Amino acid sequence: MLFYLSDMPATRIEVTASAGTYPVIVGAGVLDGLESLLDAAGLGPQRIVVSSPTVWAMQGARVRPLLRGKRREPVLVPDGERSKTLQTVGRVYDALIRAAADRSVIIVALGGGVIGDLVGFAAATYLRGVRLVHVPTTLLAQVDSAIGGKVGVNHPLGKNLIGAFHPPRLVVADPLVLSTLPRREFRAGLYEVIKYGVIADPALFALVRTTRDALFAHEPGALESVIAPSCRIKAEIVSRDERESSLRRILNFGHTVGHALEAVTDYRRFRHGEAVAYGMMAAASLGARRGLTPVDAASAIKALILELGPLPPVSDLKATDVAAATRRDKKVVAGTLHFIAATRLGATTALTDVTEKELKQALREIGIR
Repeated sequence: MLFYLSDMPATRIEVTASAGTYPVIVGAGVLDGLESLLDAAGLGPQRIVVSSPTVWAMQGARVRPLLRGKRREPVLVPDGERSKTLQTVGRVYDALIRAAADRSVIIVALGGGVIGDLVGFAAATYLRGVRLVHVPTTLLAQVDSAIGGKVGVNHPLGKNLIGAFHPPRLVVADPLVLSTLPRREFRAGLYEVIKYGVIADPALFALVRTTRDALFAHEPGALESVIAPSCRIKAEIVSRDERESSLRRILNFGHTVGHALEAVTDYRRFRHGEAVAYGMMAAASLGARRGLTPVDAASAIKALILELGPLPPVSDLKATDVAAATRRDKKVVAGTLHFIAATRLGATTALTDVTEKELKQALREIGIR
């Protein structure tokens, strides 16, 4: 739904959750209207902003009007997957307690996916749950992690193994903040957009290719043309399956191998989207070998990923180690790994019988020894 925030056009997408419906607002410049959006949603007046030093230095001036009274400064915590731990969440708890934050507090998570996940986990567990607002500042967070209510932190043996479902009350995605992203970080988000194209929208998949130059130039119109449909796809899926009992599993396309790659490299080598890119290529190879994924679709997936730019090397990794890491993934249910494969561009199926031999073969086809 298109509406106007002041004189700025924006898209409003509704997400249904067990705790109630919440909006995702997408539009160039909407961050400048954040205070009005919070007021209109009745989210205040006790607001605490949690961010990282890097993000706050670049975007803090646009959010500072939220900080009033005793809490005139944000809570700043380190960013990056290696900081997505219970120890970092403890720093958020400390700040909330020192600020005497009660159950009326609104916690605003300003940052990328890591900040959103760990701050969301703090919001889910502080005083048994307080209200949360996501202001994602990376492309990956805007199209994926800020929507759906999954929050959590990593364990050395696996990604996001400690977490909860805690939907936000509001998500505000402003494409203008993406202009400060390093090219590699931006590219990592585009891989998640490709995922949405593969699982649900062939037109979106094609749009990434045809508007690639405009996307990398951070043209607001081009960005909104991929962010809004990605948000709509995720909103529809999580509204129908909030707790990932069935349909929501299709969002894990590429994530089975992706999470394993992050774990075996101790969260040091890959941006999350980069690991997912490798995971999607592995899934395309496995699907093609089974005759599930058309060869031309598998080739198109791999080609578009590689057209966007270089990925970190994987030739030094062992297929045995990566395969073992997939068995520790949170998507394993009753000992069964649910692996998502594409049946064509725009459709997927879940596999529960992927053998270790098949998985290792797919890993070798993406360069893992």
